[in-house]
Amino acid sequence: MQSHPPDDGAPSPFHAGEQALQARVGKRDGMERIGRRAIRPFMPEQHRTFFGQLPFLAVGSVDGDGWPWASILAGAPGFIGSPDPATLTVAAQPFADDPLGQILRPGAPLGLLGIELATRRRNRANGRVTAAEESGFALTVDQSFGNCPKYIQTRQIEPPGAASQTSSGAAERFTALDAAAEAGIAKADTLFVASAAPAAAGSPETHGVDVSHRGGRPGFVKRAGATLTIPDYPGNSFYNTFGNFLLNPKAGLLFPDFATGDLLLLTGTVALDWDPDADVQAHAGAERSWRFTLDHGLRLPGALPFRAAFDAFSPHSLAMGEWPRRG
Repeated sequence: MQSHPPDDGAPSPFHAGEQALQARVGKRDGMERIGRRAIRPFMPEQHRTFFGQLPFLAVGSVDGDGWPWASILAGAPGFIGSPDPATLTVAAQPFADDPLGQILRPGAPLGLLGIELATRRRNRANGRVTAAEESGFALTVDQSFGNCPKYIQTRQIEPPGAASQTSSGAAERFTALDAAAEAGIAKADTLFVASAAPAAAGSPETHGVDVSHRGGRPGFVKRAGATLTIPDYPGNSFYNTFGNFLLNPKAGLLFPDFATGDLLLLTGTVALDWDPDADVQAHAGAERSWRFTLDHGLRLPGALPFRAAFDAFSPHSLAMGEWPRRG
């Protein structure tokens, strides 16, 4: 017998794209029930405390031309505050040349991801900027929820001593991946992905922005020219990122190099590979994949004001396969 999501008069925490993909895998009803419990319009006390102890924050945003970007903000622990359960304050500014600097205005939708690399703990807070000034910004939370620790590699961070964020070199802008970018992607075990859903079909307005973590063994991102293929490993089945892609096939990717402090920011278009081909099927653990094609990007050399020493791979990352080798 087909069950139905609860109808208590409250709107679903999932938009049409997320609902469509949950239905596709036969988990719609279950995810609705879980989502109504887990996704809140406020932060529980433990999340507020968690954000306050972090030395960095991943941020998803959308620029004036509709391109998503994933960014990092950093500061000494305490640079993120929460004066009340529906508000986060961030006492930091984006790195020089990061597109986020032009986006931080009242009303701008942002996706925030707090991630503690040493413990693999992470929590999300999506909302809109309510105030922006030289010292930072405030955000009103629309959605707050936790995420599982899967695929996060542990690292030990030397926290920055101040919220000042300056790059050791000039930003490098590009429309094609050079050898340095290819090398950085090839060795990456961590990336952040920003995505956004439109307010309505055909609307230029943004309903909401999300930023998420993806991890795996080095080489889990496959490159062919300007296109990157990323395996989709089992997750929480909310389909926040894929649901956004379904409605708005664009993404912003951030590849941080925690050893050098370099940041590689990319934005481009996305195609979902929902029916896995032979390569994806051979990549043990991958349920499907998605392809990102670069439109433009930039490199911020030495931008991170902290470094993080690799500790250990997530057991979930080690359990996943690899792309088949050719030749």
